[in-house]
Amino acid sequence: MARHKTRQNAGRNIRLADQIQKDLAGIIQREIDVSRAGLITLTGVDLSPDYAHAKIYFTVLGAEPATAAAALNEKAGWFHSLLFKLLHIHTVPTLRFIHDEGLERGLHLSRLIDQANRSDGRDELPPPDEPDERD
Repeated sequence: MARHKTRQNAGRNIRLADQIQKDLAGIIQREIDVSRAGLITLTGVDLSPDYAHAKIYFTVLGAEPATAAAALNEKAGWFHSLLFKLLHIHTVPTLRFIHDEGLERGLHLSRLIDQANRSDGRDELPPPDEPDERD
């Protein structure tokens, strides 16, 4: 019985995290000035099992990630109060915004792979040595 209950809670946790991401995306679009913090996209929400804390991952275009993170974390309390009105749940998590570097890391690896594929063969390994005829 306990295993089944854990699965239900995990499903609820995922649904709540998705709803928080959706609602916060709309709130951020209305509340944050694009000229100050850039174009912010939420990439994920990690919600603690007790719903007390949420890590909100984001990417940004047109601004430094540190500037965008500062702007978001500065208004985290305001976002929390707006979420409380939207979600109608007993515990609305404390929000902490974290820049998601996964996209940038993926682009960097893609560029490295493209560069390796375009190389003219100078970086290739030499052919293996001829087998020794004494064997």
